[in-house]
Amino acid sequence: MSHQIGKKVVSDLKRRSKKGLNFAKKTMKNEKILYPKLRHALKYYLNNWNDFTHAGLFSAACDAVGGNSDKIVAAQASIALLAAAFDIQDDVIDQSLVKQKKPTVFGKYGLEMAVLLGNAFLIKGFKLFADTAKNLSDENRQNALDSIQDLLFQVGNAHAMEVGMKEKKKFTPKNYLRITELKGASVEADMYLGALFAGGKEKEIKILAKIGRILGILAILRDDLIDVFDIEELNSRLSVGDLPLPLIFAMQNLEIKKRAEKIIAKPNMNDQDVDKLVDMTLESKPVVLLKEKMSELINKGLKLAEELQDSDTRKNIQLLLSFMLEDL
Repeated sequence: MSHQIGKKVVSDLKRRSKKGLNFAKKTMKNEKILYPKLRHALKYYLNNWNDFTHAGLFSAACDAVGGNSDKIVAAQASIALLAAAFDIQDDVIDQSLVKQKKPTVFGKYGLEMAVLLGNAFLIKGFKLFADTAKNLSDENRQNALDSIQDLLFQVGNAHAMEVGMKEKKKFTPKNYLRITELKGASVEADMYLGALFAGGKEKEIKILAKIGRILGILAILRDDLIDVFDIEELNSRLSVGDLPLPLIFAMQNLEIKKRAEKIIAKPNMNDQDVDKLVDMTLESKPVVLLKEKMSELINKGLKLAEELQDSDTRKNIQLLLSFMLEDL
């Protein structure tokens, strides 16, 4: 049942994101990149770019307020471009050489090309966003510009705080949740702006923004927990000394730490080793409390979603919220 729900959620977001993502890809392909290596890095990223989350949620928020997402594809594309910029730069910060079984731009083309490509997406994304915002009323245009700056600065601050936490090795669930709450601003931006560009009423926009923040937090928590399950992702993170934070919290228990370190020290972990780490992590007190927090957020989001008028969008958002704890 959970697999079917997951497939339905993914299928809906992929469908919604398609036009905006294609617009964004075309926009970047039209740019004149003079240096061959950077041009190849762009082509590589575009060929493997299939992030449907941000553009898909932008579209969902648009439909939720009765808008027509086909009329704001350029704005949707700008959101996709900005998300890509952060994605490329996050890989640099995290030193992620491989993601989803494929080399990242950082892993394949190096630090300099990854930074420059991330900058290119950022510049193009903000330019396109500012251009599309000109179609809004004066008040809504200012709201759009102010919100995109405020929310993305929150994401940037979160990454800076995370770097500091890792440097100082001061890992606490409280700090982790605070950072995660700030990172959730990226999905709040998707849904706030989707509703704003679609001409939603103030109350509707605020509800969707709150749901977006909740979805953003839940998605990050879920991804971090899933990183413990994925043997390739786990090995990649171990190679640069970057353990998934839920595992770090579990290892604050000395008995779990002793057992986990014995497994982590192996040159090659197998599926049984990963299963043991997963069990240790999910059964530890900090992670149990984390899952309880996720459950609270899901219930809060479901309650907010009840206020949405469009029944199809309401149902899809409720499915997405409910899916966040599946198989965990």
